[in-house]
Amino acid sequence: MELPEERLTAAFNEDSILELSPDLVGPSITRNAGIIGEGVDMSLEHLGDTRLSTLVFRVTQRLLYTKWRDPGEEPKLYLFGQLKRIAKQWFDTCLVCKGGAYPALLMYQELADMACERITAAITRQFLGERPIKALLDPYNPTGSTRHVRFNTSKTDRWETSSKHCHINWIVLDSDWEAEFCRVAESHPKVRAYVKNHNLGLEAPYRYGSETRKYLPDFIVLVDDGHGPADPLHLVVEIKGYRREDAKEKKATMDTYWAPGVNHLGAYGRWAFAEFTEVYQIEADFKAKIESEFNKMIEKAVVSR
Repeated sequence: MELPEERLTAAFNEDSILELSPDLVGPSITRNAGIIGEGVDMSLEHLGDTRLSTLVFRVTQRLLYTKWRDPGEEPKLYLFGQLKRIAKQWFDTCLVCKGGAYPALLMYQELADMACERITAAITRQFLGERPIKALLDPYNPTGSTRHVRFNTSKTDRWETSSKHCHINWIVLDSDWEAEFCRVAESHPKVRAYVKNHNLGLEAPYRYGSETRKYLPDFIVLVDDGHGPADPLHLVVEIKGYRREDAKEKKATMDTYWAPGVNHLGAYGRWAFAEFTEVYQIEADFKAKIESEFNKMIEKAVVSR
C-alpha cells in the first residue's frame, strides 16, 4: 500500500464494525463454586472502569507499531495524532459490545489486532482511487493453472456441470446454496464460464486478529460485461450463510486489497468480488452485482475522457 502521510482519512462501512460478544471473546459471566461453600459469579464488570481515552491510546499505539512501520525502521511517530483521531472515530461508530462484553477487552492483543485491521482497511479504502494497491506475486510460481487438476473426493453432493459453462465435469457442493448458485450461473445470459474453487489452488492471504490465514473463495465466474469475449470480468463469489467476524475480514481483504491489487497488475484481467448471503436472493443479487460492475466500467470510461 502506498498511502499519503500528509492527511489521513478513513471510509468506514458495515464491514468496519467489530462486535465484541461471548461468541468472539468467550463467556462474560462464569459461575465458580466448590463442593462446599458459597459460589461466586465472576464477570467482566471491572472492565467498565477503563477510560475510553486509554483504550484509544493503546489501539493507536498498536496500529502505529504494526501497520505503519516499514521493516527494520522506526515507527512513524508523527502520524500518531492522525491515527488517534481515526481510531477515536472507529470507537465511536464501529465498536459494538453485546452480551456483557466491554470495550476494554481490546486490551487483549488479538482483539486489538482485529481493530487495527478494520481501521487500516478503512484508511486504504478511502484512497483506492488515488493510491494503487500493489500486489506482490510469488516469485517461484506467479501464475497458477487448472491444467493438472485431478482429485478424489468422498463427498456425494455434486452438480453435473454444463460443458458450455464449465471446463470441469463436476462441482463438489458444500451446501444446497451452492447448487442453487450453479443453476443461476448456467442460466444467466452474461455468464461465459464458471468453476468451483475446489482444489484449484486459488487462495487469498488475510489476517484474523494476530493470525495469518488463507481464504479460499467458493466460485470464479467469467462475466461478459461489455468488454467483449476477450476481456471478461472475473467475478469471485462467496456463498455465505452465517457471517462471523472472520467473514468480514475476508470480504474486506478481497474488496480493499486483493481485487484492486490484481487489477493494478493489468496482466490477469479485471476482477471483482461478490458475497451472497441469502439463497432466495441469489438470482437478483447476481444480476445487481453484474450491473454494478458494468456501471463502474462506464463511469471510469467517462472520467478517462
